[in-house]
Amino acid sequence: MSWFRKKDNRIESVPAEERRVKTEGLFEKCPSCDAALYKRELEESWQVCPHCSHHFRIGARQRLAMLYDEGKFDELDSEVVSGDPLNFTDTKPYKERLEQARRKTGLPEAVINARGRMGGHAVVISAMDFQFLGGSMGVAVGEKITRTIERALKERAAVVVVSMSGGARMQEGTLSLMQMAKISAALARLDAARLPFISVLTDPTTGGVTASFAMLGDINVAEPKALIGFAGPRVIEQTIRQKLPKDFQTAEFLIEHGMLDAVVDRRQMRDFIISSLDFMFNPTLRAQTTFKAELPAENGSRATAPPVTDARDEDPSTRPAPNPEPNKQSD
Repeated sequence: MSWFRKKDNRIESVPAEERRVKTEGLFEKCPSCDAALYKRELEESWQVCPHCSHHFRIGARQRLAMLYDEGKFDELDSEVVSGDPLNFTDTKPYKERLEQARRKTGLPEAVINARGRMGGHAVVISAMDFQFLGGSMGVAVGEKITRTIERALKERAAVVVVSMSGGARMQEGTLSLMQMAKISAALARLDAARLPFISVLTDPTTGGVTASFAMLGDINVAEPKALIGFAGPRVIEQTIRQKLPKDFQTAEFLIEHGMLDAVVDRRQMRDFIISSLDFMFNPTLRAQTTFKAELPAENGSRATAPPVTDARDEDPSTRPAPNPEPNKQSD
């Protein structure tokens, strides 16, 4: 007689596709402090680590939902997409790269235009997305940002551009470089119309984007530890043959050297922009700060000093008689 018997009902094997740990995909490791972060909590903090404040990269639509009142906005200019003007091909045709990027990200282009309100102010925003071909700036990106500025001119609205880009898109050659001047010229018109432009620089902001509109804001504000520069640090080191300082091309380095106005945590970015717009759109504050500066007569060159007026200048009869010229003594 055997002590053990096999049961008739054997344990059914689990299919391979169902052999997963139930906690898989629920946590994400912070690359800065190595903490295991619950994804739901990470989303609630706008992709900022609650332990070390490391800023993960976020998409353009998530950025727009974070900035606008109640997360509501109207997406604009979605029909503007890149073509292939040069029939460019490297390891694969440029057209295939575009289609692959659209399928992967669900975005029509590397920038999303939107209209909405921030703190009650009318604001149009162009938010770039690094997942779409590195957020590179081609003809379509330049056109969409220019349309945002022109729309602000028409509607008397503020402009916010969120930069996240590796620079100009090489597959479109000189046409992509022309967008730098195109957007900068539109911003000059915005400045002449006295409408605010706030530039938000995120990780990374490099190349032709940094060399043009990203650094032209009335207020240039960046997220902590964001990489901001033109050429990469390795290229600079090889060119100047010198070791670069610590934290070179970070937001903290740039604000220390006067290249930025503020470095703001993503969780406070919306409040910072709204308070800035409150100041820029406040007519009372504008009236208080509008004055005509005058230099004292002895300050600097007499040629540039404003003339000193006197009530007696209006009536010649009230002017004192000039002193007679003293007699010259003979030798």
